[in-house]
Amino acid sequence: MPRGMGPGYGRRGRGIYHNGLYEGVDILILLGILYFLFKLLIVALPYAVGLIVLLFLRSFFRRSFWLF
Repeated sequence: MPRGMGPGYGRRGRGIYHNGLYEGVDILILLGILYFLFKLLIVALPYAVGLIVLLFLRSFFRRSFWLF
């Protein structure tokens, strides 16, 4: 349940969360998570590409050995 949506949400409005402070904090946390995931992608991408290349080379050489 999102913040500020407790019992009686429709009758009383948003209560203490009306000032926008918590929305700003939530947006900053989300941006931090997205930044972390982007940096993780940048670091992990070369390893993933290298693994795919090694797997491709292994399958290529295994097929060529069985052809002889």
